[in-house]
Amino acid sequence: MQYGNYIGNVTQLAVELANTGTLDQDGELVTAFFTQHDITPPPGGDYGDLPDLVRRALAQTVDGTEPEAVRELLRDYPPEMHLSDHDGTGAWHVHFGRNGTPARDWLGRLTAAKLALIVAGDPAVTLGRCAASGCGNFFVDQSRNRTRRFCSNACASRTTVAAHRARTAKGSQPGT
Repeated sequence: MQYGNYIGNVTQLAVELANTGTLDQDGELVTAFFTQHDITPPPGGDYGDLPDLVRRALAQTVDGTEPEAVRELLRDYPPEMHLSDHDGTGAWHVHFGRNGTPARDWLGRLTAAKLALIVAGDPAVTLGRCAASGCGNFFVDQSRNRTRRFCSNACASRTTVAAHRARTAKGSQPGT
């Protein structure tokens, strides 16, 4: 797996955790990561205070403000940096949490490390906040030109339709 894809996938887990408060245990990415790393999901998908902390960290990262929540993640979930070849292919790569670690600690360590790399200017991943009115969800932008504005096609479409309706209503008013 290429580095940019790996950091993007881990960051996608952080975004899902922040946006929903948990992870979809049946989701393809969660299943793959947890299975590959011998992680058992927490009962009921309860990650404690981690979703709120990750949400604050993402907001500070996207807003370009002081990354206090990322520092807090690093303090509360210190990464355990080591080399791993867990898939047996001879492709060594860096891990930030030991396989088999409790899910919240493992995810906290990975998230702390990846968000610290992003705050420090890692070019592989760009984070954003949805521009749709009333949404505010975070997303990982790995598009070619890094200009994504919405978390989903539904939000983009809803915004486009609302803008069209506003233009149409304005154009149909008398005296315009």
